Amino acid sequence: MIKTFHVYLTYLIIFFNISLFAQEKDNLLKIGLLAPLSGKYEKIGASILFATQMALDEINDENIIIIPRDSGFNDKKKIDNAIKDIKSFDVDIIIGPISYKDFDIANKYPDTIFVSPSNYNSEFKGNVVSVGINLESQLKAIERLLKKEKKTKTVLLYPDDQNADFIQKVLKNLDFNINKIFKYTPDQEILTGQLEKITNYEQRKRNLKIRKKVLEKRDDLSSQRELELLEQKYTLGKVNFDSVVILDFGNSLKSVISTLIFQDVDQNDVLFATLNQWFDKSLFFENSLKKLYFPSVNLNNFNKFKVKYRDNFFSEPNEITILAYDAIGLVYYLWKSGKKSISINNFNIDKRIKGKIGYFKFKKQKTLQDLNMYVTDGGKFKKY
Repeated sequence: MIKTFHVYLTYLIIFFNISLFAQEKDNLLKIGLLAPLSGKYEKIGASILFATQMALDEINDENIIIIPRDSGFNDKKKIDNAIKDIKSFDVDIIIGPISYKDFDIANKYPDTIFVSPSNYNSEFKGNVVSVGINLESQLKAIERLLKKEKKTKTVLLYPDDQNADFIQKVLKNLDFNINKIFKYTPDQEILTGQLEKITNYEQRKRNLKIRKKVLEKRDDLSSQRELELLEQKYTLGKVNFDSVVILDFGNSLKSVISTLIFQDVDQNDVLFATLNQWFDKSLFFENSLKKLYFPSVNLNNFNKFKVKYRDNFFSEPNEITILAYDAIGLVYYLWKSGKKSISINNFNIDKRIKGKIGYFKFKKQKTLQDLNMYVTDGGKFKKY
């Protein structure tokens, strides 16, 4: 109740500031903000609103006006009404929507530019520019890692879910140098069988059985020692890949990793990589996992952002808030660069732009981030 009150209070303060100053100043940057300030995801909306206030405090320019409106969740009519309301204030640009599923509503207003924290696609969707950590940027970072580590036999795995077709499309357009690509079923029983084929598990299991029978017939000390070591294994022989990229998250990701390790995929020989995990500390609880590489935002900046957020608002920020924070800075940068009337063409910027997440750029109607690679190592996240 207290958090809801503070969100509502902040909303009122910003709204009345608009009413008070809009008629007194002509040289204003008016930014609309679409956030779920009610319903299932109201905490995310509040987090976005607070991060926006942090961005304003850091920029420290009284000529910026934020006009927030409640976009709700999965409510086309509500978000449409919110956009109409924001546009009545003659805004320069709108931050949002947060979900790519609402881009079709934004596309109904081609005279207005929307900057969305969505990470679904790197490509501009008409008048919508996404600034989230998109799949293309992550795969490019992983590709650089594999080249640097001289990995040439890569297996890429991704789940058969609602994003499968999109992943296939991105991989095809990128021409990512992958030896084998497999789409797996998240169901554990089916998954185990699918991964057994990839790791040639049954043949390697037979190899172990045959070798143990040979050693059991020998009495020399060397053979007995080897037999003792083999008793701790499930298979014998290496897999025919030197790196595995798993495009998954949470328990599903951990399930794939633990299954591969159970099938004796040696982490000393095979590099494990995945997508941005937002520094999820639960990865450390996966005891069988030694090192997992993943691309992500700048960890140092992310930690500083979270500390400042906690100090100001006494709560934990949602990951999407740092993207909304950077979106405010991006719009302000364009506005200060003399782009008083911001259009989609203003996002064709030659140089890299520095944000809290790190560096990003716009090229050929795409948003691309220069992401750092990190690795889980000894209970810590370390920059690669």
